[in-house]
Amino acid sequence: MTSASGHDGYSADDCARRVDESAKAAPGRGRSPFARDRARVLHAASLRRLAGKTQVVGPFESDFPRTRLTHSLECAQIGREIAVALGADADLVDAACLAHDLGHPPFGHNGEQALNDIACGSAGLPDCGGFEGNAQSLRMLTRLEMKVPGAGLNLTRATLDAACKYPWPRRAEQSKFGVYGDDLEVFAWIGAGAVRPIETQVMDWADDVAYSVHDYEDGVQTGRIEPARLDADAIVATTRETYLPDGTPDRLREAWDGLRRQPWWVGEYDGSPTATMRLKAMSSELIGRFSVAAIAATRERWGSGPLRRYEGSFVVPEQARLECALLKAVAYHYVMRPREAFQEQQRALVTELVEAIWARGDGAVEPLLRPAWLAADSDAARVRVVIDQVAGLTDARALALHGQLVHEPPGTG
Repeated sequence: MTSASGHDGYSADDCARRVDESAKAAPGRGRSPFARDRARVLHAASLRRLAGKTQVVGPFESDFPRTRLTHSLECAQIGREIAVALGADADLVDAACLAHDLGHPPFGHNGEQALNDIACGSAGLPDCGGFEGNAQSLRMLTRLEMKVPGAGLNLTRATLDAACKYPWPRRAEQSKFGVYGDDLEVFAWIGAGAVRPIETQVMDWADDVAYSVHDYEDGVQTGRIEPARLDADAIVATTRETYLPDGTPDRLREAWDGLRRQPWWVGEYDGSPTATMRLKAMSSELIGRFSVAAIAATRERWGSGPLRRYEGSFVVPEQARLECALLKAVAYHYVMRPREAFQEQQRALVTELVEAIWARGDGAVEPLLRPAWLAADSDAARVRVVIDQVAGLTDARALALHGQLVHEPPGTG
């Protein structure tokens, strides 16, 4: 572990790295440890690959879709401004926001579901401990990104902690988790626990705000969501079913009606310049509404001083949570749910691709992962290597590799 000094209210332990590194500039003249972390994530290959990964619709399904990369950049901008308002380190939160989706596979949560089924043994391969995009993100940051031997990007403890959205291993009663069994050593070094630092909480809310608002905006612009034809009862039911099971129908309906009464709400959209500008203005109003509400509630609870790490918690008012969940439900009901047959085809493609790589062994494993395949001491460990490979693919590369491997019997390529 590297020796480190503290930075602007963060301790030496917060700024520590697992592997010692020499400073790049004289003390006081270089970047902060968290600015270095942000730069490392920004230059990571896994971040660039997010440009080719589905957010809601595929990267090539329209001329201007949001991808996992643009979502991550937008999440980082929101998170950074909230961090500044609360006195947390802006670069630390920015880095965590940029990193939060690095482990997400091709085809979005649809691909995640397929890989989890495989990693739990449903495809006839050994159970290697499940798959979860956030656990895969930690694996990317600490193992799969090639910068510092044995430490991935070798980020500081505080940045890794901030990026752990679900700081617990796989549990039978929970579908979400943040670390695989063979990454528990680094997880223990991070010291992540059941109480998440405020930087993680800010990242989590920035993620929710970014995708709830922008998925709605994208759905309207692509014609999948028609503001004048929204079914309030269906939206409330979908919100309770998918995002907020404890939300009462009356309270959700009240929140939905309140949103639609706002002067900036776009009730009709015809694709014209005026309508498009109004839609963009509505997105800005929503982002500001959700961010300011949480900042104000947090300040009311914890006062005006800087809030870092475990010095306080991030407070999101109920009204903001309800409105955010309702927007997510609109996108789910009108954009994702109608695509279920298409998504089933994508899950089948991911499954067939994993099986094809497994059948070919190290000859189909990419060079960066071949040492891990050869060093694996069990079939379960080798399954994990194959899943690491497929999880890192863009949508287009997954399609191309599937065409290359699935339609060529082993030994003929």
